Amino acid sequence: MNPVALEDILAAQARIRGLVRETPVEPSPALTARIGVPVWLKCENHQITGAFKLRGASNAVAQLGVAERARGVVCASTGNHGRALAHAARAAGIRAVVCMSRLVPANKLRAIEALGAEVRIIGRSQDDAQEEVERLVREEGLAMIPPFDDPRVVAGQGTLGLEMLQAVPDMAMALVPLSGGGLIAGVAAALKARKPDIRVVGISMARGAAMAESLAAGQPVQVEELPSLADSLGGGIGLGNQVTFPMVRDLVDEVILLSEPEIAAGIRHCYAEERQVIEGAAAVGVGALLAGKLQPKGPVVALLSGANIDMGLHLRIVSGEDVDLMAEEA
Repeated sequence: MNPVALEDILAAQARIRGLVRETPVEPSPALTARIGVPVWLKCENHQITGAFKLRGASNAVAQLGVAERARGVVCASTGNHGRALAHAARAAGIRAVVCMSRLVPANKLRAIEALGAEVRIIGRSQDDAQEEVERLVREEGLAMIPPFDDPRVVAGQGTLGLEMLQAVPDMAMALVPLSGGGLIAGVAAALKARKPDIRVVGISMARGAAMAESLAAGQPVQVEELPSLADSLGGGIGLGNQVTFPMVRDLVDEVILLSEPEIAAGIRHCYAEERQVIEGAAAVGVGALLAGKLQPKGPVVALLSGANIDMGLHLRIVSGEDVDLMAEEA
């Protein structure tokens, strides 16, 4: 039995109504013509904080007890979860501390600080940042709200699945970015509960895809975190993962990995053809379609998970530059 069920997602939807934006689902004539089946884009890049993470963070904060609210909340983040938790905490009037590695882009760090959260830069990986989180929980009593491996967070993200299916009732395939699994676990749980034959495809970058490697190994494993245009998909899934690893293993039908040029192609297409500004992590569904790595047989919904890209980097990519962040860091 999965840790998050349809009733949990429906409860989350009611709980966060008014705290998050119900984002549009737009048809893509360009992709429809290219792929040969109807393609729709779930534009979660229009969310208040620029990414889907606000759903899970808002659902988790709404369920905190009085004592937990008094002490405040803490998380590790590659950027978007930290921004979401900072926003949700400010709305609730509580303290928030966000721990991140040095790989997190500066634009995401500044956005979190602007929301009033305390930012701590620790090490070069999510695992390093998580150690600081655990210290703050242990020594200061802060309530940890993980970026993905938490039923409250997964249920919040699952509200996206309800919206996608409501907008496209005959959906045959959902393309969902895959990192720690909080997003795809929630979306898959919602979709499969309502329409079990929907094919849910997780898509990640080829560089350091922790969930993909863990699925291949049959258990959570550590991977090296590497620079990628899809920076929000970086980080491990946690060797003690209790929620998202089993849900992704049981509910996701296929996992596809993309090269950096394929991710860049998704960003370019969404800007030039769809008039959408998205970050690399959000481009993977479109990138997979453009690369011919999928052969859909019915209506497809690609989830554009966020917009929080450094605009200087975005300009370089949409201008046609061959950007390789690993080479630049070397």
